[in-house]
Amino acid sequence: MKNFTTHLKLLVVATIWGFGWPAGRVLANDIEPFAASWIRYVIAVLCFLVFLRISSQWMIPNKSEWKKVALIGFFSTCVYQAFFMFGMQYTAAGDASLMITFNPFFTALLAIVFLDEKMTSRLAVGLTLGISGVAVLFYYSPNVDISFTDRAIGDLLIAGAALAWACNSILMKKAMISPAENSKEALSPLQLTVWSSVAGLVFLTPLMLIEMWQYGISQPSYEGWISVIFLAIFSTVISYVWFADGILKIGAGKSALYVYLVPPIGIYSGYLLLDEKLSPALLISFILIIGGVLFAQSKSDKPKEAS
Repeated sequence: MKNFTTHLKLLVVATIWGFGWPAGRVLANDIEPFAASWIRYVIAVLCFLVFLRISSQWMIPNKSEWKKVALIGFFSTCVYQAFFMFGMQYTAAGDASLMITFNPFFTALLAIVFLDEKMTSRLAVGLTLGISGVAVLFYYSPNVDISFTDRAIGDLLIAGAALAWACNSILMKKAMISPAENSKEALSPLQLTVWSSVAGLVFLTPLMLIEMWQYGISQPSYEGWISVIFLAIFSTVISYVWFADGILKIGAGKSALYVYLVPPIGIYSGYLLLDEKLSPALLISFILIIGGVLFAQSKSDKPKEAS
Protein backbone atom coordinates (compact mmCIF):
# COMPACT_ATOMS: atom_id res chain seq x y z
CA MET A 1 0.00 0.00 0.00
CA LYS A 2 1.26 3.45 -0.97
CA ASN A 3 2.52 5.51 2.01
CA PHE A 4 1.95 2.54 4.34
CA THR A 5 4.95 3.52 6.47
CA THR A 6 3.67 7.08 6.80
CA HIS A 7 0.23 5.89 7.94
CA LEU A 8 1.85 3.47 10.38
CA LYS A 9 3.98 6.29 11.84
CA LEU A 10 0.90 8.49 12.26
CA LEU A 11 -0.91 5.66 14.03
CA VAL A 12 2.07 5.33 16.38
CA VAL A 13 2.01 9.12 16.94
CA ALA A 14 -1.69 9.00 17.90
CA THR A 15 -0.95 6.15 20.30
CA ILE A 16 1.99 8.01 21.85
CA TRP A 17 -0.06 11.16 22.32
CA GLY A 18 -2.87 9.10 23.84
CA PHE A 19 -0.52 7.55 26.40
CA GLY A 20 0.97 11.00 27.01
CA TRP A 21 -2.09 11.97 29.06
CA PRO A 22 -1.57 9.45 31.89
CA ALA A 23 2.16 10.20 31.70
CA GLY A 24 1.33 13.87 32.22
CA ARG A 25 -0.96 13.01 35.13
CA VAL A 26 1.79 10.97 36.82
CA LEU A 27 4.40 13.69 36.30
CA ALA A 28 2.10 16.53 37.41
CA ASN A 29 1.53 14.76 40.72
CA ASP A 30 5.21 13.88 41.15
CA ILE A 31 7.05 17.20 40.90
CA GLU A 32 6.25 20.91 40.53
CA PRO A 33 4.66 21.94 37.19
CA PHE A 34 7.31 24.32 35.82
CA ALA A 35 10.13 21.99 36.86
CA ALA A 36 8.41 19.15 34.99
CA SER A 37 7.98 21.29 31.86
CA TRP A 38 11.56 22.58 32.06
CA ILE A 39 13.11 19.11 32.36
CA ARG A 40 10.92 17.88 29.50
CA TYR A 41 12.02 20.68 27.18
CA VAL A 42 15.71 20.52 28.11
CA ILE A 43 15.68 16.92 26.87
CA ALA A 44 13.43 17.71 23.87
CA VAL A 45 15.42 20.76 22.74
CA LEU A 46 18.73 18.87 22.82
CA CYS A 47 17.19 16.11 20.69
CA PHE A 48 15.55 18.63 18.35
CA LEU A 49 18.82 20.50 17.77
CA VAL A 50 20.69 17.27 17.01
CA PHE A 51 17.97 16.21 14.56
CA LEU A 52 17.91 19.61 12.85
CA ARG A 53 21.70 19.64 12.64
CA ILE A 54 21.89 16.28 10.85
CA SER A 55 18.97 17.13 8.57
CA SER A 56 19.14 19.27 5.46
CA GLN A 57 17.20 22.08 7.19
CA TRP A 58 19.83 23.42 9.60
CA MET A 59 19.74 27.21 9.99
CA ILE A 60 19.77 29.84 12.72
CA PRO A 61 16.96 32.41 12.63
CA ASN A 62 17.83 36.04 11.94
CA LYS A 63 16.64 38.90 14.17
CA SER A 64 13.27 39.27 12.41
CA GLU A 65 12.65 35.51 12.45
CA TRP A 66 13.46 35.34 16.15
CA LYS A 67 10.59 37.76 16.86
CA LYS A 68 8.12 35.32 15.29
CA VAL A 69 9.81 32.27 16.79
CA ALA A 70 9.82 33.78 20.28
CA LEU A 71 6.08 34.51 20.17
CA ILE A 72 5.32 30.99 18.94
CA GLY A 73 7.53 29.51 21.67
CA PHE A 74 5.82 31.61 24.33
CA PHE A 75 2.41 30.10 23.49
CA SER A 76 3.38 26.58 22.34
CA THR A 77 5.84 25.81 25.10
CA CYS A 78 5.54 28.22 28.03
CA VAL A 79 1.79 28.98 28.19
CA TYR A 80 0.67 25.56 26.92
CA GLN A 81 2.89 23.68 29.34
CA ALA A 82 1.76 25.81 32.28
CA PHE A 83 -1.93 25.08 31.60
CA PHE A 84 -1.19 21.43 30.78
CA MET A 85 0.84 20.61 33.88
CA PHE A 86 -1.37 22.53 36.32
CA GLY A 87 -4.48 21.03 34.70
CA MET A 88 -3.17 17.49 35.01
CA GLN A 89 -2.79 18.00 38.76
CA TYR A 90 -6.57 18.24 39.03
CA THR A 91 -8.39 16.26 36.35
CA ALA A 92 -8.30 12.71 35.00
CA ALA A 93 -6.14 11.82 32.01
CA GLY A 94 -9.14 10.59 30.01
CA ASP A 95 -11.17 13.74 30.72
CA ALA A 96 -8.22 15.94 29.73
CA SER A 97 -7.69 14.08 26.44
CA LEU A 98 -11.27 14.97 25.52
CA MET A 99 -10.98 18.61 26.59
CA ILE A 100 -7.90 19.24 24.44
CA THR A 101 -9.90 18.34 21.32
CA PHE A 102 -11.58 21.73 21.67
CA ASN A 103 -8.41 23.16 20.09
CA PRO A 104 -9.84 23.25 16.50
CA PHE A 105 -12.76 25.39 17.67
CA PHE A 106 -10.42 27.90 19.31
CA THR A 107 -8.25 27.90 16.17
CA ALA A 108 -11.28 28.59 13.95
CA LEU A 109 -12.48 31.42 16.21
CA LEU A 110 -9.02 33.01 16.33
CA ALA A 111 -8.75 32.69 12.53
CA ILE A 112 -11.87 34.86 12.23
CA VAL A 113 -10.13 37.62 14.20
CA PHE A 114 -6.55 37.35 12.92
CA LEU A 115 -6.78 35.69 9.49
CA ASP A 116 -10.00 37.38 8.27
CA GLU A 117 -11.83 34.10 7.91
CA LYS A 118 -15.64 33.99 8.06
CA MET A 119 -17.93 32.76 10.81
CA THR A 120 -20.05 30.08 9.16
CA SER A 121 -23.23 28.33 10.18
CA ARG A 122 -21.29 25.06 10.18
CA LEU A 123 -18.81 26.44 12.68
CA ALA A 124 -21.66 27.71 14.88
CA VAL A 125 -23.43 24.32 14.83
CA GLY A 126 -20.15 22.45 15.38
CA LEU A 127 -19.25 24.72 18.28
CA THR A 128 -22.66 24.09 19.85
CA LEU A 129 -22.15 20.33 19.58
CA GLY A 130 -18.67 20.66 21.07
CA ILE A 131 -19.89 22.70 24.03
CA SER A 132 -22.61 20.10 24.60
CA GLY A 133 -19.93 17.42 24.70
CA VAL A 134 -17.94 19.42 27.24
CA ALA A 135 -21.07 19.83 29.38
CA VAL A 136 -21.57 16.05 29.38
CA LEU A 137 -17.93 15.61 30.39
CA PHE A 138 -18.24 18.14 33.23
CA TYR A 139 -21.38 16.69 34.77
CA TYR A 140 -21.27 12.98 33.92
CA SER A 141 -17.59 12.04 34.01
CA PRO A 142 -17.21 8.61 35.65
CA ASN A 143 -14.07 9.74 37.49
CA VAL A 144 -16.01 10.70 40.60
CA ASP A 145 -13.11 9.75 42.86
CA ILE A 146 -11.84 13.19 41.82
CA SER A 147 -14.13 15.88 43.22
CA PHE A 148 -16.32 17.84 40.79
CA THR A 149 -14.57 21.08 41.77
CA ASP A 150 -11.11 19.66 41.06
CA ARG A 151 -12.23 18.15 37.77
CA ALA A 152 -13.85 21.43 36.73
CA ILE A 153 -10.68 23.39 37.56
CA GLY A 154 -8.52 20.86 35.74
CA ASP A 155 -10.77 20.74 32.67
CA LEU A 156 -10.81 24.55 32.45
CA LEU A 157 -7.02 24.63 32.68
CA ILE A 158 -6.77 22.05 29.89
CA ALA A 159 -9.16 24.23 27.87
CA GLY A 160 -6.64 27.02 28.46
CA ALA A 161 -3.96 24.72 27.05
CA ALA A 162 -6.13 24.14 23.97
CA LEU A 163 -6.51 27.91 23.54
CA ALA A 164 -2.75 28.40 23.88
CA TRP A 165 -2.16 25.75 21.21
CA ALA A 166 -4.74 27.43 18.96
CA CYS A 167 -2.79 30.69 19.30
CA ASN A 168 0.34 28.74 18.37
CA SER A 169 -1.42 27.28 15.30
CA ILE A 170 -2.43 30.74 14.05
CA LEU A 171 1.07 32.13 14.59
CA MET A 172 2.66 29.08 12.89
CA LYS A 173 0.35 29.47 9.90
CA LYS A 174 1.18 33.16 9.53
CA ALA A 175 4.91 32.47 9.90
CA MET A 176 4.83 29.74 7.23
CA ILE A 177 2.86 31.92 4.80
CA SER A 178 4.93 35.10 4.97
CA PRO A 179 8.74 35.23 5.28
CA ALA A 180 10.18 37.48 7.96
CA GLU A 181 12.00 40.69 7.06
CA ASN A 182 15.39 40.08 5.40
CA SER A 183 14.45 36.42 4.76
CA LYS A 184 14.15 34.91 1.29
CA GLU A 185 11.68 32.22 2.36
CA ALA A 186 9.50 31.32 5.31
CA LEU A 187 10.75 28.90 7.94
CA SER A 188 9.66 25.27 7.56
CA PRO A 189 7.40 23.60 10.15
CA LEU A 190 10.41 21.68 11.52
CA GLN A 191 12.54 24.82 11.82
CA LEU A 192 9.72 26.69 13.53
CA THR A 193 9.11 23.78 15.92
CA VAL A 194 12.77 23.44 16.90
CA TRP A 195 13.58 27.10 17.41
CA SER A 196 10.25 27.92 19.07
CA SER A 197 11.02 25.10 21.51
CA VAL A 198 14.37 26.76 22.22
CA ALA A 199 12.62 30.09 22.80
CA GLY A 200 9.97 28.43 24.96
CA LEU A 201 12.67 26.85 27.12
CA VAL A 202 14.15 30.31 27.67
CA PHE A 203 10.74 31.55 28.84
CA LEU A 204 10.29 28.53 31.12
CA THR A 205 13.67 28.89 32.83
CA PRO A 206 12.96 31.94 35.07
CA LEU A 207 9.56 30.48 36.01
CA MET A 208 11.25 27.22 36.99
CA LEU A 209 13.84 29.13 39.05
CA ILE A 210 11.15 31.09 40.91
CA GLU A 211 9.30 27.83 41.58
CA MET A 212 12.53 26.20 42.77
CA TRP A 213 13.23 29.14 45.10
CA GLN A 214 9.73 28.68 46.63
CA TYR A 215 9.55 24.88 46.83
CA GLY A 216 13.13 23.63 46.52
CA ILE A 217 14.75 21.46 43.88
CA SER A 218 12.32 18.97 42.37
CA GLN A 219 13.45 15.36 42.43
CA PRO A 220 11.36 13.12 40.16
CA SER A 221 10.63 9.59 41.29
CA TYR A 222 11.39 6.58 39.08
CA GLU A 223 7.87 6.82 37.59
CA GLY A 224 8.33 10.58 37.17
CA TRP A 225 11.55 10.11 35.18
CA ILE A 226 9.89 7.52 32.93
CA SER A 227 7.01 9.95 32.35
CA VAL A 228 9.17 12.98 31.59
CA ILE A 229 11.47 11.03 29.24
CA PHE A 230 8.43 9.57 27.47
CA LEU A 231 6.88 13.03 27.09
CA ALA A 232 10.14 14.63 25.93
CA ILE A 233 11.49 12.06 23.48
CA PHE A 234 8.40 10.23 22.27
CA SER A 235 5.48 12.64 22.74
CA THR A 236 7.44 15.73 21.69
CA VAL A 237 10.44 15.01 19.45
CA ILE A 238 9.55 11.78 17.62
CA SER A 239 5.85 12.57 17.35
CA TYR A 240 6.33 16.14 16.07
CA VAL A 241 8.87 15.01 13.48
CA TRP A 242 6.73 12.09 12.28
CA PHE A 243 3.56 14.20 12.22
CA ALA A 244 5.33 16.90 10.18
CA ASP A 245 6.55 14.16 7.82
CA GLY A 246 2.98 12.90 7.51
CA ILE A 247 1.74 16.36 6.56
CA LEU A 248 4.47 16.57 3.93
CA LYS A 249 3.73 13.16 2.39
CA ILE A 250 -0.05 12.71 2.62
CA GLY A 251 -1.28 16.21 3.44
CA ALA A 252 -2.54 18.05 6.51
CA GLY A 253 -6.14 16.87 6.17
CA LYS A 254 -5.41 13.15 6.15
CA SER A 255 -2.76 13.50 8.86
CA ALA A 256 -5.18 15.41 11.10
CA LEU A 257 -7.62 12.48 11.03
CA TYR A 258 -5.21 10.49 13.19
CA VAL A 259 -5.46 13.15 15.92
CA TYR A 260 -9.07 12.04 16.49
CA LEU A 261 -7.73 8.69 17.71
CA VAL A 262 -5.95 10.39 20.62
CA PRO A 263 -8.97 10.84 22.97
CA PRO A 264 -10.12 7.19 22.93
CA ILE A 265 -6.51 6.04 23.36
CA GLY A 266 -6.07 8.59 26.15
CA ILE A 267 -9.23 7.34 27.89
CA TYR A 268 -8.20 3.70 27.56
CA SER A 269 -4.62 4.37 28.69
CA GLY A 270 -5.94 6.21 31.75
CA TYR A 271 -8.10 3.18 32.50
CA LEU A 272 -5.22 0.78 31.88
CA LEU A 273 -2.46 2.62 33.75
CA LEU A 274 -4.22 4.77 36.34
CA ASP A 275 -7.39 2.78 37.05
CA GLU A 276 -9.58 5.61 35.76
CA LYS A 277 -13.22 4.82 35.10
CA LEU A 278 -15.02 4.16 31.82
CA SER A 279 -18.64 5.05 31.11
CA PRO A 280 -21.05 5.80 28.22
CA ALA A 281 -20.78 9.50 29.15
CA LEU A 282 -17.20 9.58 27.83
CA LEU A 283 -18.33 8.06 24.53
CA ILE A 284 -21.19 10.55 24.23
CA SER A 285 -18.84 13.44 24.99
CA PHE A 286 -16.35 12.15 22.42
CA ILE A 287 -19.04 11.82 19.72
CA LEU A 288 -20.39 15.32 20.38
CA ILE A 289 -16.98 17.05 20.44
CA ILE A 290 -15.40 15.21 17.51
CA GLY A 291 -18.67 15.27 15.57
CA GLY A 292 -18.81 19.02 16.10
CA VAL A 293 -15.21 19.44 14.94
CA LEU A 294 -15.76 17.35 11.80
CA PHE A 295 -19.01 19.19 10.99
CA ALA A 296 -17.39 22.60 11.51
CA GLN A 297 -14.48 21.63 9.25
CA SER A 298 -16.63 20.04 6.54
CA LYS A 299 -17.11 21.88 3.28
CA SER A 300 -20.41 23.44 2.33
CA ASP A 301 -22.38 21.94 -0.53
CA LYS A 302 -22.66 25.43 -2.01
CA PRO A 303 -20.61 25.59 -5.23
CA LYS A 304 -17.55 27.83 -5.10
CA GLU A 305 -17.15 30.74 -7.50
CA ALA A 306 -14.35 30.47 -9.98
CA SER A 307 -11.37 32.62 -9.13
